[in-house]
Amino acid sequence: MPHDKSNFDILNKIKLERLNRSWSEYTLAKNSGIPQSTISSWYRKNMQPSVASIEKICIGFGISLSDFFETPRPNSREHLTEEEALLYEYWSRLSPHQRRAFLYLLSTLDTKPLEE
Repeated sequence: MPHDKSNFDILNKIKLERLNRSWSEYTLAKNSGIPQSTISSWYRKNMQPSVASIEKICIGFGISLSDFFETPRPNSREHLTEEEALLYEYWSRLSPHQRRAFLYLLSTLDTKPLEE
């Protein structure tokens, strides 16, 4: 189906998520399981991916469909400290495999259970 600029811009959102992580189309293809040629053709033909493909893209990014379609709120991270914002920035660039490894590393550093 043709890409509609008046609605949520799915192709632009995919590109922004990819660039925020410093990923190439190849890296996105590898992490999502979608052939790079398919991803490239969406842009060349100005076509939207199927819902199933968007789900795979979200899994590759390590985000939910809800996160993907969420409209950014101004100052939505204003409550974070500078260190927390930096940590979030690094986290957003990690592949799903890297995120799992990082969480494992953090769990090995934990000396007491989370409270609160």
